[in-house]
Amino acid sequence: MLRGLYTAASGMISQQRRHDTVTNNISNINTPGYKQTNAVTRSFPEMLLSLTGAGPENAATLGKLTSGVFAEESLSIHLQGDLTQTNNSSDFALISNIEVDGMAFDASGKNVGPDGEVTFQPQAFFTIQDQNGEIRYTRGGKFMLTEQGFLMTSDGSNVLGTDERPIQLPVGVSLDSLILTDDQRFIDADGQDAGVQLLISRVDNPNQLVREGNGNFRFAAQDGEARAINPGERVEVRQGYVERSNVDPAQAAVDLMAALRAYEANQKVIQFYDQTLSKAVNDVGRI
Repeated sequence: MLRGLYTAASGMISQQRRHDTVTNNISNINTPGYKQTNAVTRSFPEMLLSLTGAGPENAATLGKLTSGVFAEESLSIHLQGDLTQTNNSSDFALISNIEVDGMAFDASGKNVGPDGEVTFQPQAFFTIQDQNGEIRYTRGGKFMLTEQGFLMTSDGSNVLGTDERPIQLPVGVSLDSLILTDDQRFIDADGQDAGVQLLISRVDNPNQLVREGNGNFRFAAQDGEARAINPGERVEVRQGYVERSNVDPAQAAVDLMAALRAYEANQKVIQFYDQTLSKAVNDVGRI
């Protein structure tokens, strides 16, 4: 009986984790470049029950019993979000549809080969440097230009150029007077090169990235590396646009309700066990 209590409790904890994940997605619907997170649950190993007390020759198998579930991890869905035009010269949006020879990616951004091997679609990211000098990656292209000419994110990280140094425009030069070319270079109205070029990094397996907050990602230690995109890869940067989050509000509402109902179902199971134990102790125990 106590095993059933633990099983129902594990279900409640898992659904609470799922509920928290969905509410976090909903709260970031309007966050530029935000990538939806899905909670992945996994069941504990099943146990095979047998009739005891009848001797080995008369033992009978009763069946399998699950021992609960747990929230194993949260996976980010790195799919393209819709673009919104802002007409702000310091806003940039990435359009990434990188192809891999011999592979077709489904709506979730993965390919399953004949042998069952799963390959995720590579994704492009802006490359930034945080205040500690560490390299980070982001899809949130809502930048700002400081008085010193540095292009920075809202959290104070420097946007890097292809020379892997913070982008710095000449003092007095505004982004309004510059145009971003197809190869991510800044030029003026006369076609003169401003001498800076955005560094767009390609991450072959975006699930190796660790979410860090403020829309930034990093690689776990010794877990992977990024490289600059090559000419011809299907990556485009649009100035005056931002990428919206890829959260589906309708699906999020459904997931939120499903998590709530499953939580309530496990709660009812615990209440039932509590009532049963109460009768066993207070009523049956008196006989």
